[in-house]
Amino acid sequence: MLRDPRLLVLLVAGSLTTMAGGVVAPILPEMIQQLNLDPALAGNLVSLHCLTIALFSPPLGIVADRIGHLRVLIPSLILYALFGTAGAFMHSLMPLLVVRGLLGAASGGIAAASLGILGNMYEGEARSQALGYATSTLTIMGIAFPLLGGWVGSFHWQWAFGLYGIGLPMAILAARFLPEKSSPKTKADAKDAGSKLRQVLGRPYTLRLLCTLSLVSIAMYAVVIYAPQYLKQTIDATSVVNGIVLASRAIGAAIISAFGAKRLAQRWGRPTTVAIGLGLMALTLSTIPILHQLGWILVTAVFFGMGFGLVLPTLYGTLANLAPPDLKSSVLAAGTGAGFLGQFISPILLGPVLAFCGLEWVFYAAAIVALLAGLLLFAHQQ
Repeated sequence: MLRDPRLLVLLVAGSLTTMAGGVVAPILPEMIQQLNLDPALAGNLVSLHCLTIALFSPPLGIVADRIGHLRVLIPSLILYALFGTAGAFMHSLMPLLVVRGLLGAASGGIAAASLGILGNMYEGEARSQALGYATSTLTIMGIAFPLLGGWVGSFHWQWAFGLYGIGLPMAILAARFLPEKSSPKTKADAKDAGSKLRQVLGRPYTLRLLCTLSLVSIAMYAVVIYAPQYLKQTIDATSVVNGIVLASRAIGAAIISAFGAKRLAQRWGRPTTVAIGLGLMALTLSTIPILHQLGWILVTAVFFGMGFGLVLPTLYGTLANLAPPDLKSSVLAAGTGAGFLGQFISPILLGPVLAFCGLEWVFYAAAIVALLAGLLLFAHQQ
Protein backbone atom coordinates (compact mmCIF):
# COMPACT_ATOMS: atom_id res chain seq x y z
CA MET A 1 0.00 0.00 0.00
CA LEU A 2 2.82 2.41 0.85
CA ARG A 3 4.13 2.01 -2.70
CA ASP A 4 0.98 3.67 -3.96
CA PRO A 5 1.96 7.26 -4.90
CA ARG A 6 -1.62 8.41 -4.30
CA LEU A 7 -1.42 7.40 -0.63
CA LEU A 8 2.01 8.99 -0.20
CA VAL A 9 0.74 12.30 -1.61
CA LEU A 10 -2.28 12.19 0.69
CA LEU A 11 -0.16 11.40 3.75
CA VAL A 12 2.22 14.30 3.13
CA ALA A 13 -0.59 16.72 2.25
CA GLY A 14 -2.59 15.79 5.34
CA SER A 15 0.45 16.25 7.58
CA LEU A 16 0.70 19.91 6.59
CA THR A 17 -1.96 20.67 9.21
CA THR A 18 0.62 19.61 11.83
CA MET A 19 3.20 21.86 10.19
CA ALA A 20 0.95 24.91 10.61
CA GLY A 21 1.88 25.33 14.28
CA GLY A 22 4.97 23.15 14.55
CA VAL A 23 7.14 25.42 12.41
CA VAL A 24 6.37 28.66 14.25
CA ALA A 25 6.54 27.47 17.88
CA PRO A 26 10.36 27.09 18.04
CA ILE A 27 11.00 30.57 16.58
CA LEU A 28 8.36 32.42 18.63
CA PRO A 29 10.88 33.75 21.21
CA GLU A 30 13.00 35.28 18.42
CA MET A 31 9.91 36.83 16.84
CA ILE A 32 8.87 38.33 20.18
CA GLN A 33 12.34 39.75 20.71
CA GLN A 34 13.00 41.09 17.23
CA LEU A 35 9.50 42.42 16.50
CA ASN A 36 8.98 43.69 20.06
CA LEU A 37 5.73 41.74 20.48
CA ASP A 38 3.75 41.41 23.70
CA PRO A 39 4.57 37.86 24.97
CA ALA A 40 1.06 37.41 26.41
CA LEU A 41 -0.55 38.15 23.03
CA ALA A 42 2.12 36.64 20.78
CA GLY A 43 1.18 33.12 21.89
CA ASN A 44 -1.89 33.48 19.67
CA LEU A 45 0.41 33.29 16.64
CA VAL A 46 0.91 29.60 17.42
CA SER A 47 -2.75 28.88 18.11
CA LEU A 48 -4.97 31.12 15.96
CA HIS A 49 -4.86 28.71 13.04
CA CYS A 50 -6.45 26.10 15.33
CA LEU A 51 -9.62 28.18 15.58
CA THR A 52 -9.96 28.61 11.84
CA ILE A 53 -9.24 24.93 11.23
CA ALA A 54 -12.06 24.08 13.64
CA LEU A 55 -14.39 26.60 11.97
CA PHE A 56 -13.62 25.83 8.33
CA SER A 57 -13.13 22.04 8.29
CA PRO A 58 -16.86 21.12 8.58
CA PRO A 59 -18.21 23.53 5.92
CA LEU A 60 -15.34 22.80 3.54
CA GLY A 61 -16.02 19.10 4.01
CA ILE A 62 -19.62 19.70 2.93
CA VAL A 63 -18.42 21.72 -0.07
CA ALA A 64 -15.99 18.93 -0.99
CA ASP A 65 -18.81 16.37 -0.94
CA ARG A 66 -20.82 18.53 -3.33
CA ILE A 67 -18.22 19.76 -5.84
CA GLY A 68 -15.46 17.15 -5.44
CA HIS A 69 -12.67 16.72 -2.91
CA LEU A 70 -9.87 17.50 -5.34
CA ARG A 71 -11.46 20.85 -6.22
CA VAL A 72 -11.15 21.80 -2.56
CA LEU A 73 -7.76 20.20 -1.87
CA ILE A 74 -5.74 21.83 -4.66
CA PRO A 75 -6.85 25.45 -4.00
CA SER A 76 -6.38 24.84 -0.26
CA LEU A 77 -2.79 23.69 -0.83
CA ILE A 78 -2.05 26.75 -2.96
CA LEU A 79 -3.58 29.12 -0.40
CA TYR A 80 -1.70 27.29 2.36
CA ALA A 81 1.59 28.10 0.64
CA LEU A 82 0.65 31.74 -0.01
CA PHE A 83 -0.73 32.55 3.44
CA GLY A 84 2.00 30.57 5.19
CA THR A 85 4.95 32.25 3.48
CA ALA A 86 3.28 35.67 3.79
CA GLY A 87 4.07 35.59 7.52
CA ALA A 88 7.72 36.24 6.72
CA PHE A 89 6.84 39.70 5.41
CA MET A 90 4.67 40.80 8.34
CA HIS A 91 6.33 42.83 11.07
CA SER A 92 3.53 43.57 13.54
CA LEU A 93 1.13 41.41 15.49
CA MET A 94 -2.18 42.14 13.75
CA PRO A 95 -1.09 41.33 10.16
CA LEU A 96 0.63 38.20 11.46
CA LEU A 97 -2.57 37.11 13.18
CA VAL A 98 -4.56 37.69 9.98
CA VAL A 99 -2.33 35.52 7.79
CA ARG A 100 -2.12 32.86 10.51
CA GLY A 101 -5.91 32.71 10.62
CA LEU A 102 -6.08 32.39 6.84
CA LEU A 103 -3.45 29.65 6.99
CA GLY A 104 -5.73 27.75 9.36
CA ALA A 105 -8.69 28.12 7.00
CA ALA A 106 -6.60 26.63 4.19
CA SER A 107 -5.47 23.84 6.53
CA GLY A 108 -9.12 23.09 7.27
CA GLY A 109 -9.73 22.57 3.56
CA ILE A 110 -6.68 20.28 3.32
CA ALA A 111 -7.84 18.20 6.30
CA ALA A 112 -11.42 17.84 5.08
CA ALA A 113 -10.58 17.07 1.45
CA SER A 114 -7.67 14.69 2.09
CA LEU A 115 -9.74 12.65 4.55
CA GLY A 116 -12.58 12.48 2.04
CA ILE A 117 -10.30 11.27 -0.75
CA LEU A 118 -8.72 8.71 1.55
CA GLY A 119 -12.14 7.39 2.49
CA ASN A 120 -13.15 7.04 -1.17
CA MET A 121 -9.90 5.35 -2.24
CA TYR A 122 -10.09 2.40 0.14
CA GLU A 123 -12.72 0.17 1.70
CA GLY A 124 -12.91 -2.05 4.79
CA GLU A 125 -9.60 -3.21 6.26
CA ALA A 126 -7.63 -1.32 3.61
CA ARG A 127 -9.27 1.91 4.77
CA SER A 128 -8.41 1.17 8.40
CA GLN A 129 -4.82 0.44 7.42
CA ALA A 130 -4.60 3.69 5.46
CA LEU A 131 -5.95 5.65 8.42
CA GLY A 132 -3.34 3.94 10.60
CA TYR A 133 -0.63 5.13 8.21
CA ALA A 134 -2.10 8.63 8.43
CA THR A 135 -1.92 8.61 12.24
CA SER A 136 1.68 7.38 12.17
CA THR A 137 2.61 10.06 9.66
CA LEU A 138 1.14 12.80 11.84
CA THR A 139 3.18 11.51 14.80
CA ILE A 140 6.40 11.45 12.78
CA MET A 141 5.77 14.90 11.35
CA GLY A 142 5.02 16.15 14.86
CA ILE A 143 8.64 15.24 15.60
CA ALA A 144 10.14 16.45 12.32
CA PHE A 145 8.48 19.84 11.84
CA PRO A 146 9.61 21.45 15.13
CA LEU A 147 13.15 20.24 14.46
CA LEU A 148 13.04 21.54 10.90
CA GLY A 149 11.45 24.84 11.92
CA GLY A 150 13.96 25.33 14.71
CA TRP A 151 16.93 24.56 12.45
CA VAL A 152 15.82 26.79 9.56
CA GLY A 153 14.73 29.52 11.96
CA SER A 154 18.16 29.49 13.62
CA PHE A 155 19.47 31.34 10.56
CA HIS A 156 16.64 33.89 10.74
CA TRP A 157 13.07 33.57 11.97
CA GLN A 158 11.70 34.69 8.58
CA TRP A 159 13.26 31.72 6.83
CA ALA A 160 11.09 29.26 8.75
CA PHE A 161 7.98 30.69 7.08
CA GLY A 162 9.41 29.67 3.71
CA LEU A 163 8.78 26.03 4.65
CA TYR A 164 5.06 26.58 4.06
CA GLY A 165 5.88 26.91 0.37
CA ILE A 166 5.79 23.10 0.18
CA GLY A 167 2.06 23.54 -0.42
CA LEU A 168 2.72 24.52 -4.05
CA PRO A 169 4.56 21.33 -5.15
CA MET A 170 2.04 19.31 -3.17
CA ALA A 171 -0.78 20.94 -5.17
CA ILE A 172 0.97 19.88 -8.39
CA LEU A 173 1.43 16.33 -7.13
CA ALA A 174 -2.20 16.18 -6.00
CA ALA A 175 -3.39 17.22 -9.47
CA ARG A 176 -1.08 14.66 -11.04
CA PHE A 177 -1.75 11.57 -8.90
CA LEU A 178 -4.98 11.88 -6.96
CA PRO A 179 -8.31 10.68 -8.39
CA GLU A 180 -11.51 12.68 -8.31
CA LYS A 181 -14.02 10.14 -7.12
CA SER A 182 -17.15 11.34 -5.44
CA SER A 183 -20.32 9.64 -4.27
CA PRO A 184 -22.77 12.43 -3.47
CA LYS A 185 -25.64 11.72 -1.13
CA THR A 186 -29.24 12.42 -1.88
CA LYS A 187 -31.00 15.18 0.05
CA ALA A 188 -32.98 12.57 1.97
CA ASP A 189 -29.83 10.68 2.96
CA ALA A 190 -28.12 13.89 4.03
CA LYS A 191 -31.15 14.95 6.11
CA ASP A 192 -31.35 11.57 7.85
CA ALA A 193 -27.60 11.54 8.57
CA GLY A 194 -27.78 15.08 9.94
CA SER A 195 -30.61 14.13 12.30
CA LYS A 196 -28.71 11.11 13.66
CA LEU A 197 -25.53 13.15 14.04
CA ARG A 198 -27.33 15.76 16.13
CA GLN A 199 -28.68 13.01 18.37
CA VAL A 200 -25.21 11.55 18.97
CA LEU A 201 -23.55 14.91 19.57
CA GLY A 202 -26.38 16.01 21.85
CA ARG A 203 -25.85 13.21 24.37
CA PRO A 204 -24.53 14.49 27.73
CA TYR A 205 -21.61 12.04 27.76
CA THR A 206 -20.62 12.98 24.21
CA LEU A 207 -20.56 16.63 25.24
CA ARG A 208 -18.40 15.72 28.24
CA LEU A 209 -15.95 13.94 25.96
CA LEU A 210 -15.76 16.92 23.60
CA CYS A 211 -15.19 19.32 26.50
CA THR A 212 -12.53 17.00 27.90
CA LEU A 213 -10.75 16.96 24.55
CA SER A 214 -10.73 20.77 24.57
CA LEU A 215 -9.30 20.93 28.10
CA VAL A 216 -6.61 18.36 27.30
CA SER A 217 -5.65 20.37 24.22
CA ILE A 218 -5.42 23.56 26.31
CA ALA A 219 -2.94 21.84 28.64
CA MET A 220 -0.97 20.26 25.80
CA TYR A 221 -0.64 23.48 23.81
CA ALA A 222 0.71 25.30 26.87
CA VAL A 223 3.93 23.36 26.29
CA VAL A 224 4.00 24.20 22.57
CA ILE A 225 3.52 27.93 23.16
CA TYR A 226 5.23 28.67 26.46
CA ALA A 227 8.00 26.07 26.81
CA PRO A 228 10.15 27.83 24.15
CA GLN A 229 9.69 31.14 25.99
CA TYR A 230 10.60 29.49 29.31
CA LEU A 231 13.71 27.89 27.81
CA LYS A 232 14.76 31.18 26.27
CA GLN A 233 14.36 32.91 29.63
CA THR A 234 16.03 30.29 31.82
CA ILE A 235 18.81 28.71 29.71
CA ASP A 236 18.91 31.11 26.72
CA ALA A 237 17.85 28.27 24.40
CA THR A 238 18.23 28.64 20.66
CA SER A 239 15.57 27.82 18.08
CA VAL A 240 17.25 24.46 17.49
CA VAL A 241 17.06 23.55 21.19
CA ASN A 242 13.41 24.61 21.31
CA GLY A 243 12.70 22.40 18.32
CA ILE A 244 14.40 19.43 20.00
CA VAL A 245 12.34 19.89 23.18
CA LEU A 246 9.07 20.12 21.25
CA ALA A 247 10.04 17.08 19.19
CA SER A 248 10.71 15.16 22.44
CA ARG A 249 7.05 15.66 23.32
CA ALA A 250 6.06 13.89 20.10
CA ILE A 251 8.66 11.17 20.74
CA GLY A 252 6.94 10.39 24.04
CA ALA A 253 3.62 10.03 22.23
CA ALA A 254 5.30 7.82 19.62
CA ILE A 255 6.71 5.55 22.36
CA ILE A 256 3.25 4.99 23.77
CA SER A 257 1.94 4.34 20.24
CA ALA A 258 4.66 1.74 19.71
CA PHE A 259 3.70 -0.12 22.89
CA GLY A 260 0.05 0.18 21.96
CA ALA A 261 -2.12 2.63 23.86
CA LYS A 262 -5.12 0.63 22.67
CA ARG A 263 -3.79 -2.56 24.29
CA LEU A 264 -3.08 -0.68 27.52
CA ALA A 265 -6.64 0.66 27.50
CA GLN A 266 -7.97 -2.87 27.03
CA ARG A 267 -5.86 -4.13 29.95
CA TRP A 268 -6.43 -1.26 32.39
CA GLY A 269 -9.78 0.01 31.13
CA ARG A 270 -10.38 3.33 29.43
CA PRO A 271 -11.08 5.36 32.61
CA THR A 272 -7.87 4.17 34.31
CA THR A 273 -5.82 4.83 31.17
CA VAL A 274 -7.15 8.37 30.85
CA ALA A 275 -6.58 9.00 34.57
CA ILE A 276 -2.96 7.84 34.38
CA GLY A 277 -2.33 9.93 31.27
CA LEU A 278 -3.86 13.10 32.72
CA GLY A 279 -1.99 12.59 35.99
CA LEU A 280 1.29 12.24 34.08
CA MET A 281 0.54 15.39 32.10
CA ALA A 282 -0.28 17.36 35.26
CA LEU A 283 2.83 16.10 37.07
CA THR A 284 5.23 16.93 34.27
CA LEU A 285 3.65 20.36 33.69
CA SER A 286 4.03 21.25 37.35
CA THR A 287 7.71 20.25 37.39
CA ILE A 288 8.74 22.39 34.40
CA PRO A 289 9.20 25.62 36.45
CA ILE A 290 11.75 23.94 38.75
CA LEU A 291 13.90 22.51 35.95
CA HIS A 292 16.95 24.41 34.74
CA GLN A 293 18.99 21.67 33.05
CA LEU A 294 18.29 20.70 29.45
CA GLY A 295 18.64 16.97 30.09
CA TRP A 296 15.89 16.92 32.72
CA ILE A 297 13.72 19.18 30.57
CA LEU A 298 13.99 16.70 27.69
CA VAL A 299 13.08 13.79 29.97
CA THR A 300 10.08 15.71 31.26
CA ALA A 301 8.98 16.53 27.71
CA VAL A 302 9.12 12.83 26.77
CA PHE A 303 7.01 11.81 29.77
CA PHE A 304 4.56 14.61 29.08
CA GLY A 305 4.18 13.27 25.53
CA MET A 306 3.61 9.77 26.90
CA GLY A 307 0.80 11.04 29.09
CA PHE A 308 -0.78 12.89 26.18
CA GLY A 309 -0.31 9.80 24.01
CA LEU A 310 -2.31 7.77 26.53
CA VAL A 311 -5.15 10.27 26.84
CA LEU A 312 -5.86 11.37 23.30
CA PRO A 313 -6.35 8.04 21.45
CA THR A 314 -8.32 6.67 24.39
CA LEU A 315 -10.71 9.62 24.31
CA TYR A 316 -11.09 9.31 20.52
CA GLY A 317 -11.71 5.57 20.86
CA THR A 318 -14.43 6.23 23.43
CA LEU A 319 -15.95 8.87 21.18
CA ALA A 320 -15.95 6.51 18.19
CA ASN A 321 -17.75 3.83 20.20
CA LEU A 322 -20.66 6.22 20.75
CA ALA A 323 -21.28 6.64 17.01
CA PRO A 324 -22.98 4.28 14.52
CA PRO A 325 -20.67 3.05 11.73
CA ASP A 326 -21.92 5.53 9.13
CA LEU A 327 -21.30 8.51 11.45
CA LYS A 328 -17.91 7.67 12.94
CA SER A 329 -16.02 10.06 10.67
CA SER A 330 -18.41 12.93 11.41
CA VAL A 331 -18.31 12.34 15.17
CA LEU A 332 -14.52 12.08 15.17
CA ALA A 333 -14.39 15.27 13.12
CA ALA A 334 -16.35 16.96 15.91
CA GLY A 335 -13.71 15.67 18.33
CA THR A 336 -10.97 17.08 16.11
CA GLY A 337 -12.74 20.43 16.07
CA ALA A 338 -13.03 20.39 19.86
CA GLY A 339 -9.31 19.67 20.13
CA PHE A 340 -8.32 22.50 17.79
CA LEU A 341 -10.69 24.83 19.64
CA GLY A 342 -8.87 23.99 22.87
CA GLN A 343 -5.52 24.76 21.27
CA PHE A 344 -6.87 28.14 20.21
CA ILE A 345 -8.23 28.89 23.68
CA SER A 346 -4.93 27.95 25.36
CA PRO A 347 -3.13 31.32 25.02
CA ILE A 348 -6.37 33.24 25.61
CA LEU A 349 -6.82 31.45 28.93
CA LEU A 350 -3.16 31.30 29.96
CA GLY A 351 -2.04 34.65 28.55
CA PRO A 352 -3.47 36.62 31.52
CA VAL A 353 -1.73 34.16 33.88
CA LEU A 354 1.56 35.01 32.15
CA ALA A 355 0.87 38.74 32.34
CA PHE A 356 -0.11 38.87 36.03
CA CYS A 357 1.64 35.91 37.65
CA GLY A 358 4.68 35.13 35.53
CA LEU A 359 5.78 32.36 33.19
CA GLU A 360 6.17 29.69 35.87
CA TRP A 361 2.52 29.95 36.88
CA VAL A 362 1.43 29.25 33.30
CA PHE A 363 2.57 25.65 33.71
CA TYR A 364 0.91 25.32 37.12
CA ALA A 365 -2.33 26.61 35.58
CA ALA A 366 -2.01 24.15 32.69
CA ALA A 367 -1.54 21.31 35.19
CA ILE A 368 -4.76 22.37 36.94
CA VAL A 369 -6.56 22.34 33.57
CA ALA A 370 -5.37 18.76 32.98
CA LEU A 371 -6.76 17.72 36.38
CA LEU A 372 -10.05 19.52 35.67
CA ALA A 373 -10.32 17.52 32.43
CA GLY A 374 -10.24 14.35 34.49
CA LEU A 375 -12.80 15.63 36.96
CA LEU A 376 -15.16 16.62 34.15
CA LEU A 377 -14.92 13.25 32.46
CA PHE A 378 -15.14 11.10 35.58
CA ALA A 379 -18.11 13.00 36.99
CA HIS A 380 -20.09 10.85 34.54
CA GLN A 381 -18.77 7.68 36.19
CA GLN A 382 -20.12 8.60 39.64
